[in-house]
Amino acid sequence: MIGRLSGILLEKNPPQLLVDCQGVGYEVDVPMSTFYNLPNVGEKVVLFTHQAIREDAHLLFGFGNAAERVVFRQLIKITGVGARMALAILSGMTVADLAQAITLQDSGRLVRVPGIGKKTAERLLLELKGKIGADLGPLSAHAAPDAQSDILNALMALGYSDKEALAAVKNVPAGTGVSDGIKLALKALSKG
Repeated sequence: MIGRLSGILLEKNPPQLLVDCQGVGYEVDVPMSTFYNLPNVGEKVVLFTHQAIREDAHLLFGFGNAAERVVFRQLIKITGVGARMALAILSGMTVADLAQAITLQDSGRLVRVPGIGKKTAERLLLELKGKIGADLGPLSAHAAPDAQSDILNALMALGYSDKEALAAVKNVPAGTGVSDGIKLALKALSKG
């Protein structure tokens, strides 16, 4: 299996790259998150890769970091999620955003990715729970996960952005109920 490529970037045609590794040109499909962080054509590039061998093709997928490759591999294990859909998910959201959506069981974020419907989003959340995004760091220590998710969803329903709502939820003390948590979060947002 090809696990990593290091070579000269010859072509960039989204979502495909051509990488020259000592005279051998590898065609690699990458998510847009990796594509946007590539060096210029003619410069050295290093990609973590996943090789897929099918009856009709040998495909190579590249990622700018190991975390993206790990998430890609988790995604393609899910029934109904192929490599193209996994690339679309990683193109539409960062690994951190996906981990957060899974931890908070927020299907709304996944539905925003082209090609992901409500049922697919719910299946992804269910199957990836506990595998990706189990820890949100300081956020998970404050409010209970269910209350936290409800508060976050309420704030976003009121028109606040994901970042604003998340920052406000971080200020809600542990054990706070949903209605009190919403009030506290709204106070924090009004001061900001």
